[in-house]
Amino acid sequence: MTDVLTARPTPPARPDLEYKTVDIAQIGSIKQDIGFLEGLFNVTGFRRALVLIGLCVIWEVYARYLGNPLMFPSFSDTVTTLWGDIVSGRLPSAAITSLQVLVTGYATAIALATVMTTLAISTRFGTDLLATLTAMFNPLPAIAVLPLALLWFGLGTSSIVFVIVHSVLWAVSLNTFTGFLSVSQTQKMAGRNYGLGGLRMVFFILIPAAFPSILSGLKIGWAFAWRTLIAAELVFGVSGNAAGLGWYIFEARNALETSGVFAGLLTVIVIGLVVEGLVFRTIEHLTVRKWGTQNV
Repeated sequence: MTDVLTARPTPPARPDLEYKTVDIAQIGSIKQDIGFLEGLFNVTGFRRALVLIGLCVIWEVYARYLGNPLMFPSFSDTVTTLWGDIVSGRLPSAAITSLQVLVTGYATAIALATVMTTLAISTRFGTDLLATLTAMFNPLPAIAVLPLALLWFGLGTSSIVFVIVHSVLWAVSLNTFTGFLSVSQTQKMAGRNYGLGGLRMVFFILIPAAFPSILSGLKIGWAFAWRTLIAAELVFGVSGNAAGLGWYIFEARNALETSGVFAGLLTVIVIGLVVEGLVFRTIEHLTVRKWGTQNV
């Protein structure tokens, strides 16, 4: 009786779900070779280079059609001016000066954002402090703080660093804190099970889990820093106290050398593309893509 109850009937055969085994020699090679052009188009850098080349061609064609170099110089004229100022050393010196100030302000803002977000995620008072300060100062344009910077620090690098810190700090802090809040409770409980808490919880659990948001904040902060730096240097350029890219553009504008203005703007764009393509993309490959928290 027990054998009858425990015995399970054999299910009927279903021909639609049965497949005959095939010898691997009959299948052949499953590898599919791609052509040279298809392989090139699979490279992200090549596709983006095509976009840049297309924009340069459109720029050249439109400038020649317009026929007004004073208002809109051609791409070839801009490149000629750019190369001449690079060879003379004028443009590299301006770019290095701007980058030194930019990196100083950017690094200071990241350090302050790290302290504020760590305090915010650790204590209720820190959360309220960050939320209040972000709501107050994040909508405030950095260039609006420039008059105060001039009063407090005078004409010089300190004033520019101050406005850069203001422009970067709130964007990085807000994105980082939002990323911390989006970390799942499962990951936090796993960290507590390993005895993590306080700063160890932040550095070993929260930062890796929230790193996509943190990286997004760093990119936004870098763009804000560039905008603020050029705007501030344009203001300081009146006194000749800052010899950065903003001062270079200001001088070209005063001399009605529109190709020089475009050369300065093109330098800012090229530096931005290099930082995006080398620095931030390398960080992405080594972190979020390697960890599987971000696709392509």
